[in-house]
Amino acid sequence: MDGVLVVDKPQGLTSHDVVAVARRCLKESRIGHTGTLDPLATGVLPLACGRATRLVRFLSASEKCYEATIRFGVTTDSYDITGNEVSRTDRVPTREAVERAIDSLRGDHLQMPPAFSAKKVGGQRAYAMARRAEPVALQPVPVRLITTDLLEFTGPMLRVALSCSSGFYVRSFAHAIGEQVGTGACLETLRRTGSGPFDLSNAVTLDDLQRNPADAAGRAVPLDRLLPDLPGARLTDEGKNRVSHGQDVGRAHLWPEDSGCLDPRAAEWVRLLDSGGRLLALGTPAHNPDALHPTVVLF
Repeated sequence: MDGVLVVDKPQGLTSHDVVAVARRCLKESRIGHTGTLDPLATGVLPLACGRATRLVRFLSASEKCYEATIRFGVTTDSYDITGNEVSRTDRVPTREAVERAIDSLRGDHLQMPPAFSAKKVGGQRAYAMARRAEPVALQPVPVRLITTDLLEFTGPMLRVALSCSSGFYVRSFAHAIGEQVGTGACLETLRRTGSGPFDLSNAVTLDDLQRNPADAAGRAVPLDRLLPDLPGARLTDEGKNRVSHGQDVGRAHLWPEDSGCLDPRAAEWVRLLDSGGRLLALGTPAHNPDALHPTVVLF
């Protein structure tokens, strides 16, 4: 099976747990997820299967969309409701204060990851160090909060929809809002509604996958429909043969109407296709300015 299967992850499982179930049900060892979801979180978890695992780094870099519930007046060591409580207050912020805090976090900024995260510090996972009560010296990382939509505010609770860059921690977002409004806050629920081009409309539940693996596999997004935002260039038969051996392809190996992809200013990555539009490889500008190098070969 080659493609991306979108799973609606249930609460309580790790992303690795879902991958393990998919490997067993689909009888496919080559499966990897394209962006970790905490056990607390539910929603869109794209699984790259078979040859699509070679595209994980491209799929993981996509924009993410979430719906989150944030509880004010409680802080925890993990920044979500599952952690150990650090502080509690009965005070609640005003809507105006919450809106100002959200406004201050929109756009590009540096975000401090939670200590309980998969970030590595000196070769160790931060969460492993945090669980041992060891100091975790994390560094803030550049992130982008693209859009926010305040869905509901009831004083102690805030429900918000947001879109953000890859690497954005909604738990850190909740914690930062709590700090700014002066009451503290933690993430109570999180549902990922989109990851790049994948959303809940083409997702299967884990129960669906376990009950009928064949039907679930039939809903996977095939290789040919992945990375649609990248330009594509069709190869001649000779070009296809060269790509299969990892050799550069030039103007003579592409369909004439697709040769514009050879312009190094056109794109950093180009989908290399056969005459029927099947995705064969991803190419990058070669040392020769009039050629593409098949950096990721899929056949």
